[in-house]
Amino acid sequence: MKAFITGITGFAGSHLAELLLKEGHEVYGLYRWRSPKDHIKDIEHKVHLLEGDLLDVHSLNNIFKDHQFDWVFHLAAQSFVPTSWISPTSTFEVNVVGSNNLFEAIRKSGQTPVIQIACSSEEYGLVKPEETPITEKNELRPLSPYAVSKMAMDYMGYQYHQSYGLKIIRTRGFNHTGPRRGDVFVTSNFAKQVAMIEVGKQKPVLFVGNTDSQRDFTDVRDMVRGYYLAVQECEQGEVYNIASGTTIYIRDMLKMLIDMSKVKIEVKQDPKRMRPSDVEVLLGDYSKFNKATGWKPEIPFTKTMEDLLNYWREKVK
Repeated sequence: MKAFITGITGFAGSHLAELLLKEGHEVYGLYRWRSPKDHIKDIEHKVHLLEGDLLDVHSLNNIFKDHQFDWVFHLAAQSFVPTSWISPTSTFEVNVVGSNNLFEAIRKSGQTPVIQIACSSEEYGLVKPEETPITEKNELRPLSPYAVSKMAMDYMGYQYHQSYGLKIIRTRGFNHTGPRRGDVFVTSNFAKQVAMIEVGKQKPVLFVGNTDSQRDFTDVRDMVRGYYLAVQECEQGEVYNIASGTTIYIRDMLKMLIDMSKVKIEVKQDPKRMRPSDVEVLLGDYSKFNKATGWKPEIPFTKTMEDLLNYWREKVK
């Protein structure tokens, strides 16, 4: 099969590209000239990088005019919640306008690929205690500009399926992490700080924001396996949670990382790391996705965090 990935040079995109290659598929990816290729350096010679930008309609039209795809995985996004508070307009441009440009390019091309779009558990936002674990039927109460932008993309995908018959499958991924996670994200930020402290590049003080929230973490390698199954098994137009079905407090995740290190580390809260509003708990129910695909998480969270810490140990030494 010929697969096209937006965000191929990113965290999840690079892992998905590796999986698709391993499964014997032909992989194409949307590439901006300024995008770093660190995450795909080992597979760059095996994939077809097509230069373009979600905000450049002309480049997307040319890609779908020149190439036919069986699957499209839409992973490219401004995906860091705190950045959306600082730059809500640019977040909306990339996540909403960019997604619309992609859908329009596919629609105008006359192609009929199966399209997976990476929506987000952040859309659920303010979740009441009695509403967990969260199913796809839960009310959406987004608490950040990022969450609102993802909600717009999510419903745009539904609308394009209903209005134009685009074969769109919406996956609401809960938090996912693992090797290559950007250092602005909490698990990776903590892991990088531990690695920096271990080699003496940071004083033995680890800075944190709110550690009282609970998150449902899935290993990125399990998450992209879910994306892969989605285009093969899921019903078009439908929405599916992909989650681990368990939560961990951020403070306990931090303790896990510190316990993996032999150095003594002091933890300090940094007011700059606090958000205007934060989602207290995200716990997903993935039973609908499991029923459709047979998917379930396979990689233990301790293994995920160990691999993430070792990734940063290699990067900072």
